[in-house]
Amino acid sequence: MTGAAHRSEHDLLGDRDVPADAYWGIHTLRATENFPVTGTPISAHPHLIEALAAVKEAAARANEELGLLEPRKAAAVVAACREIRDGKLHDQFVVDVIQGGAGTSTNMNANEVVANRALELLGHAKGEYAHLHPNEDVNLGQSTNDVYPTAVKIATVFAVRGLLKAMAVLQDTFAAKAVEFRDVLKMGRTQLQDAVPMTLGQEFSAYAVMIEEDRGRLAEAVELIHEINLGATAIGTGLNAPAGYAESARRHLSDITGLPLVTAANLVEATQDCGAFVQMSGVLKRIAVKLSKSCNDLRLLSSGPRAGFGEINLPPVQAGSSIMPGKVNPVIPEVVNQVAFEVIGNDVTITMAAEAGQLQLNAFEPVILHALSQSITHLRAACLTLAERCVAGITANTEVLRAAVENSIGLVTALNPYIGYTAATDIAKEALATGRGVAELVLEKGLLPAERLEALLRPEVVAGSAAPAA
Repeated sequence: MTGAAHRSEHDLLGDRDVPADAYWGIHTLRATENFPVTGTPISAHPHLIEALAAVKEAAARANEELGLLEPRKAAAVVAACREIRDGKLHDQFVVDVIQGGAGTSTNMNANEVVANRALELLGHAKGEYAHLHPNEDVNLGQSTNDVYPTAVKIATVFAVRGLLKAMAVLQDTFAAKAVEFRDVLKMGRTQLQDAVPMTLGQEFSAYAVMIEEDRGRLAEAVELIHEINLGATAIGTGLNAPAGYAESARRHLSDITGLPLVTAANLVEATQDCGAFVQMSGVLKRIAVKLSKSCNDLRLLSSGPRAGFGEINLPPVQAGSSIMPGKVNPVIPEVVNQVAFEVIGNDVTITMAAEAGQLQLNAFEPVILHALSQSITHLRAACLTLAERCVAGITANTEVLRAAVENSIGLVTALNPYIGYTAATDIAKEALATGRGVAELVLEKGLLPAERLEALLRPEVVAGSAAPAA
């Protein structure tokens, strides 16, 4: 000891003073000095910290089961890991989330925190590694190269569960609006030009279905994340892990997490391959793209309120301008758009990081973890915010919508099967030139009797949800 406020620790580079009250040690200290990159510590990803503790607990139980770790030490490691999984000591995970070394600094940070807490539980001071060592005991039978990707996968599974629930909330909110607006007639548009009539309910139903489809794709992608390489050690050959360790550790890890984890059939392949992360990111990008498209629509449909479309009203949530009194902006769709842009950028990052792996290991999994975690957690927040702060409070300007239908040349398409393409074209041309309504011109030229025209222009008929009366 060099003083009451510090303890001295040793590694291959020499001796360093570590704060006496720190649960992390010399390896973590060097990593904090080497990687002052984002200012975001790994503790910002609590799912990862909990997953690391679960892996360390599973390894300790497997090593005890195989007679490699004495029961007293194993019990202390398990107890320390359970405290971490319960949310304690997360502030001791201080290494920057983006780091060189394929996650080695994260693994070392975890080893040191678990070891020092276990030492306390055994009645020893932090740093007294002769009694229980971070590498020789906590990391027994492991390598960063199987611990880190396994923890990242577990963290991803739990994070995705939260996203799936948030997407379900947004889907249900859109679906409720679809029911509310099922009889509200409006003009549909293609290429921003009048197309044919539809209902506002149909428009909102499409948004609900898009979310539902993506929930299915996300649930499929997360299944691949359940395959782990724990027991592979450095490159997949299992060096320094005894026979039976991989299966024992997997079994204990499944028991701890409640996840149906499976050991990869080829651990050499699994240790270097990041394909599951690439596929997961691709699905997240798909979700982001469709969310952003839906928000683009909401902003456009609510534009105005008097000089734009003005078809729907988004709930006002804050003042929109520091200079223009009374202005309200579509800030909730805008923030969701920005999350989508971030997710798309993260997908590029994950793609490049996965591609850049060489030979038996991918050294860039830390940035994959960081980008993937950001995408999942930010999409979750975006879905909930959009549902609760925007979609749930949307109202329809029914008179504006109906007037647009009645005045639209696109209405003639609904009459095309009954008056013929040539007559319909002539009606469209005259309506456009004179500004008169389609229905008015059809009646004037005697192309359909008034009763028949009224039946054909009922909302449920022109929107395609019912057949016209014979």
